[in-house]
Amino acid sequence: MGSNDLALKAHLLRRAGFGASRGELEEIAKNGYEEIVEDLIHPERFEDLDEDYIRRYNPELSYHDGFQNHAGRWIWRMINTKRPLEEKMALFWHHVFATAYYKSEHVPTLIAQIETFRNNGLSNIKKVLNDLAKDPAMNYWLDNCENHSDQPNENWGRELLELFSMGVGNYSEDDIKNASRAFTGWTFEQPHPLYPFGHFASSFIFDEDDHDGSEKTFLGKTGNFNGEDIVEIICEQPATAKFICRHLYTFFVEDEPQVHTWSIEEPRNPEAIDEMIKVFMETDGDIRSILRFVFNSDFFKDAWYKKVKNPTELVAGTIKLTGMYDVIPKEGEALGTLYGSASVMGQALMNPPTVEGWHTGSEWIDGGTLNERVNFAVNQFDDVSTPGFKDILSRLGDQVKSDDLVGRCLDLIGPIEVGNETHAALSSYADAVGDLDLSTDQARTENAVKIARMIQLIVSTREYQFA
Repeated sequence: MGSNDLALKAHLLRRAGFGASRGELEEIAKNGYEEIVEDLIHPERFEDLDEDYIRRYNPELSYHDGFQNHAGRWIWRMINTKRPLEEKMALFWHHVFATAYYKSEHVPTLIAQIETFRNNGLSNIKKVLNDLAKDPAMNYWLDNCENHSDQPNENWGRELLELFSMGVGNYSEDDIKNASRAFTGWTFEQPHPLYPFGHFASSFIFDEDDHDGSEKTFLGKTGNFNGEDIVEIICEQPATAKFICRHLYTFFVEDEPQVHTWSIEEPRNPEAIDEMIKVFMETDGDIRSILRFVFNSDFFKDAWYKKVKNPTELVAGTIKLTGMYDVIPKEGEALGTLYGSASVMGQALMNPPTVEGWHTGSEWIDGGTLNERVNFAVNQFDDVSTPGFKDILSRLGDQVKSDDLVGRCLDLIGPIEVGNETHAALSSYADAVGDLDLSTDQARTENAVKIARMIQLIVSTREYQFA
């Protein structure tokens, strides 16, 4: 599906980022496909976002008593960043290494964890896992701060193997016990005093006196292992390569069965996973190299509309089309609204339901969440004065024939391809409104609402729910 060059680049930007307005797409598309891929996987080529204005307009970001505004700020970053894959990788790792506010109630450590994912998410898996093991938010979330040499706590050791690296069936209970012993003494310290003027970020410390330095056997190897040794051994395992590659495939290419079924459910495209594993093993788990391979592969280029957009993708991508929540905030734009919109659709950023993260794919959709998803997308185009809608209107020219209206609107907010049934429904509306004159200010004002209604119909379609 989708041989058109511009449409293929739009597909890439939806998957490796959060979509693009028509103006953004046309500017980026001046480069060739492979060059765009290189820009995406090298975010350091572009300036980071300046948060000066967003913090001036939202002084609550200086306080750390609630996470909702900070989660909204993260979505604002997704909307405005010139480094979309950097934010997409932060979202990816936040899902895989799910850590929630409801236990820690400590916002600075969660912010710091997301920043670590943002900065190092495209590095190699060894660095990613070592960063995670030393992360105070994770340390508290999975109780490694309670993992002592004389009384080991196996929560972190178990989830490291089961959910974060290898998957069920690739290790033994003894491996869990010995991995946990290797991470004794890995804890964190709080600033003193803890709450003088609010919450402050914690920092990792290694307490050698609380570390079990004795001999351990882990995945067939024996030694006086510490946590970094355990990570090293994990990253050498083919099971780890398959597990991480399957996560990347699910997130960027095609919805797979839920993670807890992977020990009994084979991948939908085993050949693609095998090719990704080969890159993983050849590059020592370099995420950037794996994604370069994925984005340039035929299986990625052909995987149109095979993923249900997660709520965050839907919110950020739709807002990008309207041109709202720009770098310089506008009156009435509340960051908490961005968080709340994704939350009612089932994805509360910085507060996932369990250590398993969110169930994805078709499980994003039920009677309640579908209603929220459609209403959100439709409501964004109630206002015909938004910068994004005005840009769409200007691109339509002086007149739109009824038999052109569907195709031109699908092109300008995508390009999006729809099925015959959907196209027929959209065409029925176009026939009803007839030819539209946009040649004068008065005519443009009178017919803008009719154009907006067509776009609202498009964003309420089944196809718009997919990436």
